[in-house]
Amino acid sequence: MEHVVVAEVVRSGFVEGYHWGSAVALDSDGSVRWSVGTVDEPIFPRSSNKPLQAVGMVRAGLELRGRLLALACASHSGERIHIDGVRDILADAGLDASALQTPPGLPVEESVRLAYVRDGGEPAPVVMNCSGKHAAMLATCVANDWEVATYPDPTHPLQQAITATFEDLTGEFDPAIGVDGCGAPVLACSLIGLARAFGRIKQAVPGTAEHAIADAISGSPEHVSGSQRDEALLLRAYPGAIAKAGAEACYAVAMPDGTSVALKIGDGGSRARPVLMAAILRRLGYDHPVLTEIGSQPVLGGGQRVGHVRAVAP
Repeated sequence: MEHVVVAEVVRSGFVEGYHWGSAVALDSDGSVRWSVGTVDEPIFPRSSNKPLQAVGMVRAGLELRGRLLALACASHSGERIHIDGVRDILADAGLDASALQTPPGLPVEESVRLAYVRDGGEPAPVVMNCSGKHAAMLATCVANDWEVATYPDPTHPLQQAITATFEDLTGEFDPAIGVDGCGAPVLACSLIGLARAFGRIKQAVPGTAEHAIADAISGSPEHVSGSQRDEALLLRAYPGAIAKAGAEACYAVAMPDGTSVALKIGDGGSRARPVLMAAILRRLGYDHPVLTEIGSQPVLGGGQRVGHVRAVAP
């Protein structure tokens, strides 16, 4: 892939480093409005795929809605609302946390993690940030009388249904399949395909699985990410938008008017991810104080802010 410089790291007024990446913006009709870098070659969008996977689960009979469906799309922070919600999903399916095949984890948000450990918490599958998706996968299996012990296997009926939905939403077929950090399959698509899928989810009509996912994400920002995460800040600022970040600095957003954006920071530098997204949204004509808040990440020296990560106008 041919990434380009999309962000600079500035320390004490000196540019000491760069982040490279690619990004694309689509109009509501799915046409490319703007792009930079390579946007038509496949990547693993990692957890940015979760809303697409959740659409597949709802199409297959998952009956969750609202905050619990948002958790099915989440890379959650491990707050009490998240852990309790995952347990609720499992309990409604007649299961408990022992059914999860997520690796044991700690909360991903630093302040939450410190409090959890201070209170005696230990790594656990239910705390791992993908546990909401896994709980929803198990609930979908129960709804269909599918085998639960092998639900992460790419040949399982659940994963086959998710793959078919992924192809339908992205418009890209026969995707490469890998193993995600949580152990479930991860499917590859281009940034154009990812943005296309988010636009379709956002603009879906009521009564569809896509519309249920869009409602859940926009209605429960704190459940699809965390109380103070940059994704939640953006969703609160733009009611009706949907957003999902992924590992290795992937990020996809669909705005209330159906415009969609997908990006990838080539080096996986997550600090550049919200910075670039804020800059792209400004370029597209959006204006809100939250874009200033998330559009510059601090660079520290001696515990104090001495610089920032800033977007480079492509």
